[in-house]
Amino acid sequence: MTDLSLRQLYRPTHDENARHRFVGALKGYANGALEASLDTLYTRQIEPDFRARNGRAPADREEATPLFESEPLYQLWGSMVYASQDFMWQSVGETCRRILPAFEARAARTSGQAGGTLTLSPSLPLPEPIASTHIHRQPGGYFASHDTHALLTGLLYFGTVELYRAAKGLSANAPVGEPGMARYILSVIGKHYPDLKPRRILDLGCGPGTETVGLKQAFPDAEVHGLDLSAPFMRFAHAWAEDLGLPLHFRQADARDTGYPDGHFDLIVSHILCHETWHDVLPAIFAEAHRLLAPGGLLLNADVPYQPARLSVARQVTNHWQVRNNGEPFWTGFADTEVPALLASAGFGEDEIHASYEPLGAGAYYFFGGRRGRASATRRAAA
Repeated sequence: MTDLSLRQLYRPTHDENARHRFVGALKGYANGALEASLDTLYTRQIEPDFRARNGRAPADREEATPLFESEPLYQLWGSMVYASQDFMWQSVGETCRRILPAFEARAARTSGQAGGTLTLSPSLPLPEPIASTHIHRQPGGYFASHDTHALLTGLLYFGTVELYRAAKGLSANAPVGEPGMARYILSVIGKHYPDLKPRRILDLGCGPGTETVGLKQAFPDAEVHGLDLSAPFMRFAHAWAEDLGLPLHFRQADARDTGYPDGHFDLIVSHILCHETWHDVLPAIFAEAHRLLAPGGLLLNADVPYQPARLSVARQVTNHWQVRNNGEPFWTGFADTEVPALLASAGFGEDEIHASYEPLGAGAYYFFGGRRGRASATRRAAA
């Protein structure tokens, strides 16, 4: 029997794929057309009624939220979003548990073949509230050991990414595990920093490591590292990279205290790290990144563009519902944070700081960071 790669092993059956597609379509409707209808409800009914009673519009999302809670459309939306998250983990979990024995056997056979490294820290204290939070409502959270199944936590997260990619039509002509966000981040770097030629790269908060792969593919001669608090994610990332024949170096550590020497990296990137960690720790993370950068080195974070000034009141309300109910507990904390000010407090000069919204599909993504010791035009977040 042919020894299939990890990419080839991730193959939903016909029925599994049908369920994945259903979940993707349900999520697309709930987070698309149905959520958009709440904007209409607000502008045509909720806001005018409130204004008639109070002589003004609601001041903010906190004042607006109770106005939505008695509305059947809002209740329907919330029920659909919550149920779709359950359906996602159930359907992806069915696929992942079916392929898990073959997946782990293949990973054991390919371990060490590429020359990458895996550094785990069993005694590492996991900070609260992150340690006890099930982000995205992933069963067991990001730190679940699942007894003897070392790769299941990472595989479950990986499977949901594949579900979303298929729902958005991004997987038809791309291999399983395509590091599309890494390629997007690198395109933004190329746009603003075309002279950057990194020798060492760090993917901070790298999750299961599939985007770290894209960094190595783009810079094959660079030494590429991935770091995350989750030991299960690091085990998956190492197995995935080894199976692809890429010598990547993964480390379980706190982003506030990475253990790397001063000035060790020419490029540090992160994707959604900042909205998946408690916003109070961001200053320490930025300070650590500043310490790690070599002269001329770049820190660039990519995250959600949900800052309140960019959103309608209805969308602010639904975003905060996700925080209270659907496994996004740090989302609005990050969105409310003035990150350029935190970058300045971490040691980046005003002319070194980057903050911009970059086009992505019909929308945009928020990029922010700084280039140490290399003046560049300051970019502030544009509407």
